[in-house]
Amino acid sequence: MRKLRKGDDVIVIAGKDKGKKGSILTIVDTDRVIVQGVNSVKKHQKPNPASGNIGGIIDKEMSIHISNIAIYNFALKKPDRVGFKIDSNNNKIRVYRSNNEAVE
Repeated sequence: MRKLRKGDDVIVIAGKDKGKKGSILTIVDTDRVIVQGVNSVKKHQKPNPASGNIGGIIDKEMSIHISNIAIYNFALKKPDRVGFKIDSNNNKIRVYRSNNEAVE
């Protein structure tokens, strides 16, 4: 079970986009994720009529290292860490470390 999943709301804690919030769009690798609205770059793209791509300069989100983001706790309105706990039905659930509430 992963500590961070697709769809989690996160905040950037280090780097050029420090303080920005977004949700995880994709998990690229074991240590890299793509976050909505974070680490956006301008890419010069050639037109390709066969696939329907028009050329030009496009904005694209690049991956960010997982150590530079933290899950956002809406109850406390600050970044938090994730831990695991076994509930009453013997299911493993994710919890916030600061207040032991379930993430979902």
